[in-house]
Amino acid sequence: MFGKTMRGLLGEFAAAAALAALSLGGAPAALAVPSFARQTGMACEACHTVYPELTHFGRVFKANGYTLTNLKQVRDVTGKKEELLQLAQFPPLSIMVQISDTQLSKSLPDATNPAAPGLSQSGTAGFPQQVGLFYAGKIAPNFGAFLQVTYSNSSGTIGIDNTDLRFADVVLLPDESPLTYGISLNNNPTVQDLWNSTPAFGFPYTSSNANVSPLASPAINGTFAQSVAGLTGYLYWNESLYAEVGGYRSAKQGAANALTGAAGPLDGTASNVISGVAPYWRLAYEYNWDRHSIEAGVYGWDVKLFPGSGAPLSGPVNRFNDVAQDLQYQYVSDEHQVSLLATRIHENMTLDASFASGGTANPSDNLTMWRGSATYYYHRKIGGTLSYFSTSGSTDTGLYPATPAGAPGVVGSATGSPDTSGWTAEVNYLPWLNVKLSLQYTWYSKFNGSSSNYDGVGRNASDNNTLYLLLWFAY
Repeated sequence: MFGKTMRGLLGEFAAAAALAALSLGGAPAALAVPSFARQTGMACEACHTVYPELTHFGRVFKANGYTLTNLKQVRDVTGKKEELLQLAQFPPLSIMVQISDTQLSKSLPDATNPAAPGLSQSGTAGFPQQVGLFYAGKIAPNFGAFLQVTYSNSSGTIGIDNTDLRFADVVLLPDESPLTYGISLNNNPTVQDLWNSTPAFGFPYTSSNANVSPLASPAINGTFAQSVAGLTGYLYWNESLYAEVGGYRSAKQGAANALTGAAGPLDGTASNVISGVAPYWRLAYEYNWDRHSIEAGVYGWDVKLFPGSGAPLSGPVNRFNDVAQDLQYQYVSDEHQVSLLATRIHENMTLDASFASGGTANPSDNLTMWRGSATYYYHRKIGGTLSYFSTSGSTDTGLYPATPAGAPGVVGSATGSPDTSGWTAEVNYLPWLNVKLSLQYTWYSKFNGSSSNYDGVGRNASDNNTLYLLLWFAY
């Protein structure tokens, strides 16, 4: 309903941006699954501080294609000892379940009857919020996968989730330092990344899909998750220096060609279709000493979009150029686990297509997102995270419109500003390494441009504060 309402207000380009922002409130897929423990014979703490955050060993395991195994293999070789098959006798499968309850600080307007508006329930129970089925691990020599299919209560459907297929191998250089090289085929920019400071697997690792999300978010921050196909190649030298380049094309799910009724090719009935290939790049360096590690890096992509939605896939495009920096520090011991994560994403928008059609007030805009978090755990049993987030950018009354007269508020911006900021605090208890109880509170100091009456019809930023209780387990 939110998507249909915004489509009528903003046109397809802004509607897609709003839907993307809404999707950020959903729980991201978890990288930590028991499939890997079954395959390697090692407990979760080998690869994770507390799931889903990776340790250095977990990052090396991922870079090498998820192929390290302790399972018995079904093998076949030729007479020349060429390997034809190496297949685990038992597939590394697992299941994840999330059960949650969400409480908003102030109930949302009930849009059933605008002439006599009521209020929605203030709380939402997700039973389940998500159920995920994973194949995660080795497929063949030097070839592995992280594959997730998820049921979500927000859609009531089962669909493909974060996916990363990898080929990887290692060579020793003349100085005997290892060089890992590989290829990743994936469906979400940064899902293939090794560090938890980038968007796909960054904090918050899970959040309510029943909250209220702000209008604006950079394109690389999950906006195109599961709607693109990317092929990237990477080098990882001496478990320290990492470099990756590649590109993405649109690979929309549930989209059919209007003439054939088949899955493609995409035409003007689809919205926000990538023009050509969107280049992606990543450079990072990690330094390890004793029980410490620190990483600093940069990443980004450049995507050009045809608005579509009835317009031909030709002519002017909207361009989003994202350049980001990230930083991660970890201290990992048996007793204490400490993590500091931060990223800054700056996006330059050139909105030729939307400006020409009246969808934006400006021909170009910019957006900057900051996110930082500090996490501590004791014996991987009890811990918590404090996180700050901020999004700021150009004022644009077309891209971030006010609530129309007589319509319910919540998603509009009376000032035409995307500025949003606040804090998230989370406490966790893990009775076992694969079971987590979480209590998370998010509070906003600013929402869609203002701290008070941000939508022009009386809703304050603090009204969207969210209390979120979660039982999260995997088997």
